[in-house]
Amino acid sequence: MITLILQQTLIITTFVMGMMMVIEYINVQTRGMWSQKLEKSPFTQIVLGAMMGIIPGCLGSYTMVSLYVHRVVMFPALVATLIATSGDEAFLMFSTIPATALKLTVILFAIALIAGVLTHIFVKNKFIGLRKEAMLPLHHQNESCNRYHPALIIENLRQISFTRALLIAGVLAILVSLLSGFVDGSHHLNTLMGATESALHTHDHAHDHSHDHGGEADWIRISMILLLSAILFIVLTAKDHFLQEHLWQHIIKKHFIKIFLWTFGVIVGIYFVNQYINLQDWISSNLYLVLLIALLIGVIPESGPHYVFVILFAQGALPLSILLASSIVQDGHGSLPLLAESGKGFLAAKVINIAVGAIAGILGIWFGF
Repeated sequence: MITLILQQTLIITTFVMGMMMVIEYINVQTRGMWSQKLEKSPFTQIVLGAMMGIIPGCLGSYTMVSLYVHRVVMFPALVATLIATSGDEAFLMFSTIPATALKLTVILFAIALIAGVLTHIFVKNKFIGLRKEAMLPLHHQNESCNRYHPALIIENLRQISFTRALLIAGVLAILVSLLSGFVDGSHHLNTLMGATESALHTHDHAHDHSHDHGGEADWIRISMILLLSAILFIVLTAKDHFLQEHLWQHIIKKHFIKIFLWTFGVIVGIYFVNQYINLQDWISSNLYLVLLIALLIGVIPESGPHYVFVILFAQGALPLSILLASSIVQDGHGSLPLLAESGKGFLAAKVINIAVGAIAGILGIWFGF
């Protein structure tokens, strides 16, 4: 059982880290998009905030918080961003419940726009908790991250660094495992989607339940192959600065252990709780209490606690309404710079997030979704 859970944890962690690398690559390549026109259009700011919020991970929210602290965008845009974002947990949702994650993203985007517009109408102070002078520096793109080109492959391999060699070896090892069938996504998915205790203990029962989530399992296997192929391209063509500073220092060293431990801990915890409590029955009988817990946990400016709600939903033990409420309040690490710069702004944004999340959750429970 532990071996199977470890394998599942590694699959999820690999998927999350891979998606974070791609997002980091795209982020670095598309910086410098801001202009003075943004400051003059509150509605454009709100739309931008919602769009940045739905980007998996914390890069979008980090960017909008930085812009808010510098008074480039106003408080309504910040509210829209923090409602739309789910932090690093979005990677987990797209890797385990892709269809629901896509639907949830559309819903969050719509709610974020509405909340942002209403905040703009009713909240007079558009820079809550900010000083007149901005203190948080914006990140400026390093020139050594520019000009990616496939022709760099030969040069990079000729003068290969330890970091590049390690990343290439790791990506190729996982790709070969997937392509050869050594790693079977359907069994590992059933561990997470869990169906039953026996699915964790026996291979045969995993087969019995594979039809329940076969589409998701195929999606995970195919998408992981495509994702790892993209990562291999990035590793082969990127310059050493990007590999060392962005992928290794910012992504792998900073996030890998945390994501692995949170994922492993949640799966193991749910497995052992299921030995004594029928979570699905308990949750269905205590929906409002579970909603309150989800709202309170969402206040924590940390990626990880929200994992439990994603996994419970994936197992069929949690309704979409509570996952939606949790996603609205949850910001991952995106609100940490805001908390450091303006406790008042952080508190104001969280109060609005909780109110919106509670309304969405209660309406969802009333209407049975």
